[in-house]
Amino acid sequence: MINRIASGTKLFSDKHNLKKYILKGLDCATCAEKIERSLNEFEGMENVKVNFASGTILLDPKHVHTAQKIIDSIEPGVVLEEPSDAKKQVAPKNGENFKKPLIIMGISFLLLAIGIIFEDFLHHTPYAIAEYLIFITAYALVGWNVVAKAIKNIFKGNFFNENFLMTVATGGAIVIHQLPEAVGVMLFFYIGEFFQNLAINRSRRSIQALMDIRPEYANLKINGDTKKVSPEAINVGDTIVVKPGEKVPLDGIVEEGFSFLDTSALTGESVPRKAEAGDEVLAGMVNTSGLLTVRVTKKFEESSAAKILDLVENAGSRKAPTEKFITKFSRYYTPAVVFGALALAVVPPLIIPGATFSEWVYRALILLVISCPCALVVSIPLGYFGGIGGSSKSGVLIKGANYLEALTNLHTVVFDKTGTLTKGVFRVTDVKPSNGFTKQEVLKYAAIAEANSNHPIAKSILEAYEGNIDQDKIEKYEEISGHGIKAVYDGKEISAGNDRLLHRESIVHENCVGEGTVVYIAVDGTFAGYITIADEIKEDAVKALTELKKLGVKRTLMLTGDDHSVAKKVASKLSLDAFFANLLPEDKVSKVEELMKELPAKAKLAFVGDGINDAPVITRADVGVAMGGLGSDAAIEAADVVIMDDAPSKLATAVGVARHTRKIIIQNIVLALGVKAIFVTLGSFGMATMWEAVFADVGVALLAILNSTRALRYK
Repeated sequence: MINRIASGTKLFSDKHNLKKYILKGLDCATCAEKIERSLNEFEGMENVKVNFASGTILLDPKHVHTAQKIIDSIEPGVVLEEPSDAKKQVAPKNGENFKKPLIIMGISFLLLAIGIIFEDFLHHTPYAIAEYLIFITAYALVGWNVVAKAIKNIFKGNFFNENFLMTVATGGAIVIHQLPEAVGVMLFFYIGEFFQNLAINRSRRSIQALMDIRPEYANLKINGDTKKVSPEAINVGDTIVVKPGEKVPLDGIVEEGFSFLDTSALTGESVPRKAEAGDEVLAGMVNTSGLLTVRVTKKFEESSAAKILDLVENAGSRKAPTEKFITKFSRYYTPAVVFGALALAVVPPLIIPGATFSEWVYRALILLVISCPCALVVSIPLGYFGGIGGSSKSGVLIKGANYLEALTNLHTVVFDKTGTLTKGVFRVTDVKPSNGFTKQEVLKYAAIAEANSNHPIAKSILEAYEGNIDQDKIEKYEEISGHGIKAVYDGKEISAGNDRLLHRESIVHENCVGEGTVVYIAVDGTFAGYITIADEIKEDAVKALTELKKLGVKRTLMLTGDDHSVAKKVASKLSLDAFFANLLPEDKVSKVEELMKELPAKAKLAFVGDGINDAPVITRADVGVAMGGLGSDAAIEAADVVIMDDAPSKLATAVGVARHTRKIIIQNIVLALGVKAIFVTLGSFGMATMWEAVFADVGVALLAILNSTRALRYK
């Protein structure tokens, strides 16, 4: 059967007029969420998404000025920058930018130590003012920015943020004359912020390094000489030279040379790919041996490397349900703790005999210190971003954290047959003429009908015919989706397609049972015969189904427009749970909808197809997976998950990455909420100090962030 499905497109994002900007200085996840929420309130920016994990934002250039004003009102110091300055957003590995904060920390710590050592002496001398001078100086060094931001936010009506919490907590400690603890809490908060920023930058650097496929230069060939230029400066049709050890900077066709290319950055495949004259090469591949001369076929922004980078970097705009829940949870959690702390400070002294306000205010301040939800709102987006980056290294592009999380609940996987479970490399194995036609005539008429098609089945028929076709004699050509082709050639009407086509045209014919796909041919309403075309099952298909079953996928099915006998043979060899044959494109969509209705609560269904012919059903599934997306614009645009080579087992890899990431996210949630619950309880009963509370808060945040980087390393 000839399975031709009208191509469709499900765009990853509406990129018309949108441009990516760097949010330089964005190191606060709660601020990122507030910036996004505030921008969404303005006309024209309703769908703007801030990606905290990559420190970027997609924005219409005409709204940049307005957006910067809004950002300044929320988080002064965060600046929108052009993508060309992307490297500036990540802190350098050397310590040159660390000198100032390290000096501040050192001086503050020294003053704190002096104050603690001589506290009793200073407290009882006529010069008690010196005690305040030492501690307040130490406090101001590390807390000035925190207090200033808190005051600014108060005037904007923004009370429930980490700066406000730390200011109230430490300010309250000063009022009740807990000077060392006030300074200590602010100092360790400063240290925690410092190391948190280092951890965030490390995570961002790790992901950038993982996706380091962006070429830095191209060797442009001009009049026999070569010149190093930016890849963005190269035009379609230009000739470039790729030397051994260099990255291919742009997509193109090899004109001269022979080499082997490392494609692992694009496909996750470790085996080098041969490249010689006439072969296509893609940006991001690495030339391992010979010298190649390449004619450029796409500008850099349209190249495979640029598309992959864009997809991975912007995947954070699609948040997972867990991520959305934590964002919403933090909005209510912080105010709840603040009001709880207020009640703890006021109510017990009024109702408990002998209770003092200073004692219960101190306990309330501990609650404020521990209430910051940074560990969650920072580590969770970093974890998902790491998982997306890790999967891309394995040759699987996942277009959002929501799809990454959906893969963890995969219950049913539905495969297309041709090109997904089978190689899609067809060859004619048999020709059966009828009604006086010869084998050569049957092949000729089939080749005429398929002359304008790029389908693999059409190519196999044209290769088998080997004759010449006079295109000028083709008077009419009509492709009938899900049926086949009708053409008029030199006055003769030719029909070529599946059994449904002949029934549609009311052409009497014999039923065929063959070991492969059957194409029926009719000429002027008379059945001329049929051609059997064989396809092979991919060696990787068995591995894919075995690994999916090991991962707990309950059902694996196959949908195909092919004949029942062919589908049954493939399904039997692969031990599929079920199959459905003779399906039209709309039948596949209907069948997937039926299967989705049968799913248990929260369970998900994935459809795996070629990304072009199966676009409608890929779009309808919970998770649409496109096979063999390398270099295919339609595949990259149509699906939620793109497997960059032709290995169906990569779907199991994607599920593994998703579950590994999910496990890390759950660990962070349990760690953060568990530790906070313990210290809220201890603090409420007077069994914890502010020192312990700030150590717990900062420590948990650092551990959660570092734990998130493990999402990059799935094996």
